[in-house]
Amino acid sequence: MLSSEEILKTIEMLKSENLDVRTVTLGISLRDCTSPSLRQLTSSVRKKIIAKANNLVRVCNAIGEKYGIPIVNKRIAVTPIASIAEGLKKKDYLAFARVLDQTVQEVGVDFLGGYSALVQKGFTRGDLNLIDSIPEVLAKTARICSSVNVASTKAGINMDAVARMGEVIKKTARLTAKRDGFGCAKLVVFANIPEDNPFMAGAYLGYGEPECVINVGVSGPGVVKKELQRHIQSGKKLTLHDLSEIIKKTSFKVTRVGELIAREVAEKLGVPFGIVDLSLAPTPKVGDSVGEILQCLGLKSIGVPGSTAALALLNDAVKKGGAFASSSVGGLSGAFIPVSEDINLSQAVRKGYLSLEKLEAMTSVCSVGLDMIAIPGYVDAKTIAAIIADEMAIGVINNKTTAVRIIPVPGKDVGEKAVFGGLFGEAYIVPVKNSFCSDRFVEFGGRIPSPLNSLGN
Repeated sequence: MLSSEEILKTIEMLKSENLDVRTVTLGISLRDCTSPSLRQLTSSVRKKIIAKANNLVRVCNAIGEKYGIPIVNKRIAVTPIASIAEGLKKKDYLAFARVLDQTVQEVGVDFLGGYSALVQKGFTRGDLNLIDSIPEVLAKTARICSSVNVASTKAGINMDAVARMGEVIKKTARLTAKRDGFGCAKLVVFANIPEDNPFMAGAYLGYGEPECVINVGVSGPGVVKKELQRHIQSGKKLTLHDLSEIIKKTSFKVTRVGELIAREVAEKLGVPFGIVDLSLAPTPKVGDSVGEILQCLGLKSIGVPGSTAALALLNDAVKKGGAFASSSVGGLSGAFIPVSEDINLSQAVRKGYLSLEKLEAMTSVCSVGLDMIAIPGYVDAKTIAAIIADEMAIGVINNKTTAVRIIPVPGKDVGEKAVFGGLFGEAYIVPVKNSFCSDRFVEFGGRIPSPLNSLGN
């Protein structure tokens, strides 16, 4: 049982240090809404989302005000749409997505995740229809987020799906060219996608989850940075082990705050509490950056030699602290490195410290993968598919979640800036070396087999 007094003391101590609850995400199962009729399906889905989520924003705002901790985003995650819309005709998917978009706008929610398909081993008709509809859906809706799982440690990598997603990303960028390809910011390709992730664009409600559930994502790069600075400036001699302990203890406190708020939201809504995702999710604000934490650990900039080791230290300490604070830690949980959403990372790209290759290396130890990276608009679909395949391989071999959210910015080249706005931030475009050199590899298609460690049960 959590002690409210203990949490309130922690909140008071951290109040001025950029602590926030990044998202409260309400998971809603739509499995009982399935119908081959567009009219029946949209009616059932709309009715259920309004019934379950109508009070979400009001409750979150009241609880955030009560504790003095802002809840930045209120979101919904649903059953993968490819499965519940299996009976629809291909032309119906956009109309259905528009109803989803209008419904979440009506209940005041920021985003809906779950315009998704799980195709690590192959496609159904619904999967193919949904994937083909993604570019137009993301271009013509405001709040819909999409994810496609193309690989897993158990299944290997579906290279046909990887190739298809390369084309989808290019088309999505083209349809949203006036906004620097912004549609791609709402699309992520996964290996080993988690069923309880509250963060967009990869949130969806997994098949093993309850009918409704509250999952929360607590951010705190600013809190971690200030705690590290306070100890470093004390003049005491510190080792990296000492700094890891400081991060771990801070993560413990942040997780306790998140669980208190999530449990109270769940109780008020009358649904189960699921998990706390304690990922350090940065924002474009100065002082709320994962890159700045790595600078506190002694690096001139994220991207220089030592960055992968420092990020590994940070990720491990965050997980250890969170796991000790709560038995309900889940989602992604660790450190995110989304380039456009972290001002320090964006500047590291501009100054030449951070490259696509170094980012890929760092994804072997961080929470997700190649995230919010702007590349030249001329990079072809097969090269994008090969980048996805490399990242999927890191996830499959290491039995971890990895993902790609990459944005080929139409009409822009290396060194120019793409501007997405809000929490999505802005990014300088990174070079992609040896473009047009992977075509034959991608064209083979088929499935890269699962690794030997997949046989463990």
